[in-house]
Parts: sequence; C-alpha cells; structure tokens
Amino acid sequence: MKKASFLIIALSMFMFALLFCCSLSSAADPSSVPLPKPQMEGGKPLMQALKERTSLREFSAEKLPPQILSNLLWAACGINRPDSGKRTAPSARNWQEIDVYVATADGLYLYDPREHTLKPILSEDIRALTGTQPFVKDVPVNLIYVADYARVGEASAADKEFYSAADAGFISQNVYLYCASEGLATVVRGLIDRHALSKAMRLRPDQKITLAQSVGYPKK
Repeated sequence: MKKASFLIIALSMFMFALLFCCSLSSAADPSSVPLPKPQMEGGKPLMQALKERTSLREFSAEKLPPQILSNLLWAACGINRPDSGKRTAPSARNWQEIDVYVATADGLYLYDPREHTLKPILSEDIRALTGTQPFVKDVPVNLIYVADYARVGEASAADKEFYSAADAGFISQNVYLYCASEGLATVVRGLIDRHALSKAMRLRPDQKITLAQSVGYPKK
C-alpha cells in the first residue's frame, strides 16, 4: 500500500514538472528583444509630414533610441487592429508576406509584429551588404524588406513579384511618413546585391529581397 502511494505521488510530481516545462516552452521566445510600447499620439499632422517627406543619403552615426525604433517598426507594418491582426500597411489578400529585417551594428533582427519584438537572426554587422552605396555600412538602421512567397498560395510567379513589390512599397511609404514626422533621415534603396545579402541572411529560396531602407538622424 505504501509502495502504491509512493508511486502515485512520484507520478503526480512527474506530470506537474512535465506540464510546467511545456508551459515554459510555449511562452514567448526568451531570446526575443522586447520593444517599448509604440506611442500612438503626437507627431506632425499628415499634410505636414507629406510636405516634408524626402530622401536623404547623409546620416548621423547616432543610434536610434529604443522608443523611436519601436515607433518606426510599428508605423512600418505593426498591428493596428488587434482583433483581426491587420496592420498599418495593406497587403494583397491580406497575405502579409513582407517581413521586415533590421540590420544594425549589433546584428540582424526580424521584426515580429504580433509580439512587437525583435528576434535575433545574426550577431554579425551586415549593414555593408544591404546596398551598394558606401553610406549604408554606417547608417544606424537598415531595414530589409523580404517577401516570403510561401505565404502567397498558388499565385503565379508574376503576381508574386508584382504584389510583393507593391506591398513593400506601402511599408516603405509608412516609414517615410514616420521619418518626416519625427525629423529622421531615410532613403529607400533598390541597389542591392541580392544574392550576397540573401546568403548572409540565410534566406530560403522562396524568400526574396525586394527593397532596403536606411533610417537615422540627419547628418549635422
């Protein structure tokens, strides 16, 4: 009888430990870098931001504060309707096929709009690979827009290319408007050695780089 009771207690403790471990494994990725909650108020009026929207190619070396980076990424393609998971930028058939990667001096990260976090991808500084212009290697933040064709179903090759390019353009314009509102410098870029950058980022064959966009403070 005592032996049976001991076995029941031991089994119960084992099951509790198993459930506890499972709950930990299902939690958010512990390696993710949390971002501050995006600020939904403030900034310049839309018409003024449109008036001041411009491309700049000279940047200060000053890093973007975490709050500014948080606001920037949310403006780019963050979730603005939590009940549906839809975002600040439209996408064809709500495929949401564009991923935003963030290249900084500290490494490469993937922005997760659902958790509003950065997921570490590489610890190396690959900013120099994000474009062919010499200034990109020193810009505090280079955004890389990557289309994941695995999310677009049975679309034709032409449609995949067309819609992903359009959807990346919407995100880029959101970034332009946020930068104009915040007094940041930015420029969207298509001059990229996509093969070399894809290899460095360890992308799958069905992940395609569309554009890159540099963001930082204007050079004084």
